[in-house]
Amino acid sequence: MTTSSSTHSARISGCPVHNGGLDLVDPSLYSDGDAPAIWRRLRALDTLHWQQVDDDNGFWSVVSYEDADRVLRDWAVFTSERGTLVDLLGQDDPAGGRQLAVTDPPRHTEMRVRLQKALTARAVDRQRDMITSLLVELIEPLGDGGVFDFAEATLALPMAVSGTLMGIPRRDWSWLSRLTTVCIAADDPEYQGPDGKAATLETAHRELFAYFQDLVEFRRTNPTDDLLSVLIGTTFEGRHMSPGEIISNCYSLLLGANVTTPHSPNFVMAEFIGTDVLADWAAHPEVDATATEEALRWASPVNHFLRYATQDVVMHDTPIAAGDAVVVWLGAANRDEKAFPDAEVFNLRRKPNKHLAFGVGPHYCVGHSLARVTLRILFSELFERFDDFQAAGPTERLRSNFVSGYKHIPITAKRRTKGRSS
Repeated sequence: MTTSSSTHSARISGCPVHNGGLDLVDPSLYSDGDAPAIWRRLRALDTLHWQQVDDDNGFWSVVSYEDADRVLRDWAVFTSERGTLVDLLGQDDPAGGRQLAVTDPPRHTEMRVRLQKALTARAVDRQRDMITSLLVELIEPLGDGGVFDFAEATLALPMAVSGTLMGIPRRDWSWLSRLTTVCIAADDPEYQGPDGKAATLETAHRELFAYFQDLVEFRRTNPTDDLLSVLIGTTFEGRHMSPGEIISNCYSLLLGANVTTPHSPNFVMAEFIGTDVLADWAAHPEVDATATEEALRWASPVNHFLRYATQDVVMHDTPIAAGDAVVVWLGAANRDEKAFPDAEVFNLRRKPNKHLAFGVGPHYCVGHSLARVTLRILFSELFERFDDFQAAGPTERLRSNFVSGYKHIPITAKRRTKGRSS
């Protein structure tokens, strides 16, 4: 169901930011603009903001922590099954009901059980040595004395870790890493093909799904203890997952890892290099846990989640009609002063820190333990091995309305002669 602008004409006319040409869908806002400043303006409203995207489609923006928490938890009123990305507004996601991200409880819960067990904190902790080895390999060139693109290294990180856990051959990591980045940043000129965004996405999706189709067929007759074998062995509703369901969830796992893992350290390095933040963190290993959570809050790598109202509802004094699209802006919620005192301050020791970087509710990121362990190891190894971090050129943000992140961060550093806490 779509909603015409006339349905919300009274609400729009009273909105002080609507007529200013505000476009939250525009990917350049997140690469070249100041999204946090816009979110502050929207949070100050006494109502939700409606954006009309085209003649047939628009959406309500949710920017406060309280409202975001409500929408993401209440799957019965705000469904994910029609799609979760604003770029798919007005189109039903073909993976709805088959992929975890676009399936609501109780089906979602049953699909998720085995995968969640395989990714518990205890299960992930058993992979600590493997994760550490991969991370050290990625950051070791930083000590060679030349310019090191920190973002390029971290963008390869999720594929290395997830690829190992999923049993993906190492020779394919680099190619798959680029394809998954294309899927979340097809507006970026560095990743967009010559035929435009739609063709770029179509090609990337086709190649990824074909790759996993072949890998699933191979793994069915050559099972191991990897995550792909877990998906193949998963049963729900009295049956095993179909090949299409397995492939769709492989794609979702890779995309999720590619969004959440690299961009928190990238934000820290890009925005705090040359300040006392890095020195403070490096000198105090005891803050690794709280500082990692603060990096996740600050970066809010997943920029938004889309939901659709299943019934008429009122939220933030705003009547939302059944069928209306509602977009939760996670970065806005994570900078809400009502939920985070001094929200615009990066606080290494912030506690409590109930950020929404991994979402909340039934769709809370299934790989959150893996991401947290990976990030803590990364920061620990980075500060244990190197110091004197210096910027070595301009940074570049990804051009995407879905992922909030950096694609290039040229830096230099020196190898430590003594340990981190010496």
